[in-house]
Amino acid sequence: MANGKVITGYSKPFVALYNNNEGAITYSSGMPLARGVDVSVEAETGDAVNFYADNVMAESVGGVFTGATITMTVDGLKDAARKLIMGLPNAEPLTVGSDSVDIYTYDDRQNIPNVGIGFVVRYMESGVTTYQPVVFTKASFSVDGLDAATQEEEIEFQTTELEASLMRDDSEHHAWRKIGADQTTEAAAVNVVKALLNIN
Repeated sequence: MANGKVITGYSKPFVALYNNNEGAITYSSGMPLARGVDVSVEAETGDAVNFYADNVMAESVGGVFTGATITMTVDGLKDAARKLIMGLPNAEPLTVGSDSVDIYTYDDRQNIPNVGIGFVVRYMESGVTTYQPVVFTKASFSVDGLDAATQEEEIEFQTTELEASLMRDDSEHHAWRKIGADQTTEAAAVNVVKALLNIN
């Protein structure tokens, strides 16, 4: 086998509401977020602490994780996922002719929750494909924007970019990321993500 593995894909993002009961972390109301297009995580750390002796740096302690930003590009949010991650109030029906249309309103009642985020990263090593489950234990999404363009001669597929702040959770050791062992199938990795986020 090779000495490393290379990323070849990203898929199956999930979200679930984060609950803290005196340090016991649980998740609820989990669901698929959308279909994954790409993801990036930019971690923030404190400054490294260095100790010098005999005129050289003798010891060094790396910077401690203080937070991170995750940027997720997905195909597009369905109503249930948007309501969950944006903390929107329940939809209100609007009668249009003989039809009733649900309206989701961004207003003072909006209360963006903490959530857990999970997805699958696909790797290849010596021609063998594996799937790694990844979960960020505590996150909070920023309000979603909108970026759309009119159709010209050809259809241009347009995506949705979401940004969330990643935090340490409230467990005893303040976890912020969990990575499962490589799985041989995507379905197996998805099952690990769903188990970590308590999604049936």
